Amino acid sequence: MNPAIPLLDTLRALADPTRLRIMRLLASMELAVGELAQVLAQSQPRVSRHVKILCDAGLAERRREGAWVFLRAAGAGSRTPLVDGVAQLLVLAEAADPAFAAQCGEDRANLGAIRAARQAHAQDYFARYAAQWDELRSLHIADGPVEAALADMLAGEGGLGRLLDVGTGTGRMAELFAGDAAHVTALDRSLDMLRLARTRLQNLPAGKVQLVQGDFAQLPFPAASFDTVLFHQVLHYAQAPEAVLAEAARVTAPGGRIAIVDFAAHDREDLRTQHAHARLGFDDAQIAVLFAEAGFEPLAERSLAGKELIVKLWTAKRRSGRKQG
Repeated sequence: MNPAIPLLDTLRALADPTRLRIMRLLASMELAVGELAQVLAQSQPRVSRHVKILCDAGLAERRREGAWVFLRAAGAGSRTPLVDGVAQLLVLAEAADPAFAAQCGEDRANLGAIRAARQAHAQDYFARYAAQWDELRSLHIADGPVEAALADMLAGEGGLGRLLDVGTGTGRMAELFAGDAAHVTALDRSLDMLRLARTRLQNLPAGKVQLVQGDFAQLPFPAASFDTVLFHQVLHYAQAPEAVLAEAARVTAPGGRIAIVDFAAHDREDLRTQHAHARLGFDDAQIAVLFAEAGFEPLAERSLAGKELIVKLWTAKRRSGRKQG
């Protein structure tokens, strides 16, 4: 192959003012194609054509999430020196070209409307389900002490590395630990939850967090993709927690860690019917067996009482000798 072809494809992809604006917007945050059309004041079909050209050139990536298609700058696994060079070139171009800088500044200012729309959706969602969540929160200790204990148990000189937040929900854990992680992948099966998480995380640096729709029993990632895997109040939804932890082990690098935050075993049967809990908590012996079968070596555990339900935290390390599928 002629080595000049990738460069020519890249230059052709950039040879349009709208596509230059899109690339600068994606340096700020991930955006749905419809949101891009709103910022650019162009039709969605026209923006989609520009998006296709950028994606075909390897400068951007599309990801379908239900009926929405989201666009982001090429991720770490897809970036090349040429793509990195383009990003740096556009930063220099904005600094050197007043007209381009003014247009980019106006576009970024228009992102405020996107953020506000996302926030309005989140507030509406919380208003509809606030009573259910307040009822559940009334049964256990407040979130603050739990988050502090989890942060303490995960603290270390090496940081969290590549973090997978399984069942991210509103994105609170991803937000809390983003500063200690090299990169955060926030996974949830619910599109509504991903929209809430995107609202919470939209002010983090572009490329710091990736939101992914997926099931914790079939994680859509290659083996050994993460250094830390977190299950925060998620495992009690698993019909087969042993299968879920086997998947977690598969995507955890040797020596990587797993952290589980959940309820201690209890007898509140109403949580099955009212909150869809498949498991009424876990005791230490259950977690020890689950860890051992999945190839994890226990590290530490804590109990946080205070109300009817006891919150438990368990951490473990991925054994290096276990074969990864």
